[in-house]
Amino acid sequence: MVLALDPLLIAAPAISASFASSLVTGVISAIDVAAMAGDGLLHHILGTMLFDSELIALVAVSAIVTVCRYLRERHRRELAQVRTVSETTQRVVLRPLPRRIGPLRIASEYLAAQEQALIGGDLYAAVRTSGGTRLIIGDVLGKGLTAIGDAALLLGAFREAAHRQATLPDLAAYLEHCVCWNLAEPTEADQAAECFITAALLDIPDATPQMHMVTCGHPPPLRLRERQATTLRATHPAPPLGLGELATPDYHVDTFPLEPRDLLLYTDGVIEARDARGTFYPLTQRVTSRPHDSPQALLHHLRTDLLAHVSGHLADDAAMVALQRTPWPHTDICATSREVPRPSACAGSATHEGLASSIPAPGQALFASRRPQDAAER
Repeated sequence: MVLALDPLLIAAPAISASFASSLVTGVISAIDVAAMAGDGLLHHILGTMLFDSELIALVAVSAIVTVCRYLRERHRRELAQVRTVSETTQRVVLRPLPRRIGPLRIASEYLAAQEQALIGGDLYAAVRTSGGTRLIIGDVLGKGLTAIGDAALLLGAFREAAHRQATLPDLAAYLEHCVCWNLAEPTEADQAAECFITAALLDIPDATPQMHMVTCGHPPPLRLRERQATTLRATHPAPPLGLGELATPDYHVDTFPLEPRDLLLYTDGVIEARDARGTFYPLTQRVTSRPHDSPQALLHHLRTDLLAHVSGHLADDAAMVALQRTPWPHTDICATSREVPRPSACAGSATHEGLASSIPAPGQALFASRRPQDAAER
């Protein structure tokens, strides 16, 4: 009866560590030790072998749970700091797309396969031009930091060159040279052929309800209207970026009508996602399973449905971009649009002949993407 409170005193630090901070846990542990020592003095049993062993056990348990609670808090703070840095990196490398660019309503979604990661090897970007909008969506071979670096390289080159007055084939050729010259370091020339990026380049003019597309080994987009999905396949797809040295790519431009309707761009992480039985995600069926009044609603449905299909665990990064073309007044873009990222795009310029006069040298793309003027594109 003398030691009736001892089990409760020993359990108190362990219980408090499950919900209280390390400071509170330490205070409760100190109070427990003092209370148990006072109990021993009161009943004149302090110094006996049985009581001293229980007191030592209480001190040991209190110290262990307090230290463990402190380490857990420190790990949580470090994880929160890493996540903050990761979110900042995502905003710099993979800038969020605005909800509206010219006549386009846009929504984007990125699902990273790696635990605690927000970005990976998938990429997308949109750049406003004087007469329309250019977009890119791509997928880098591999995962991890290497894939993130390759994605940042391509995005920087695209943002620097896409607003120029070059054609889509010229832009694709420029990006091909950037990938070939920069993905492989001088000491890793034997691995250059192992690095490539699938990509789709789109040019959507404001004045005409059309879409021009160059595909470099990327999955074809889906055009949606009234619960019907049409696959927009390229007639002559080019090889992925980075493999141009193995062949002579012919960047063919395909033109598709794009009246007011939805367009879905995605990476292979979406269509190659498997459930527990190994069944691929049926994107074409699921995207038309219910009506959607906005690109945001469409991607919200696809995100929820895709994660349910894979039970919450993706094997590869997945990215999706939904577009919806709306009626656009036939007025001067420079006078009405506030979304042109650079004033020079609206200043008017003569048509450039070739990439040599319209875009910088490929070796300068990575450095040019870091200039302060790129902040205007955000």
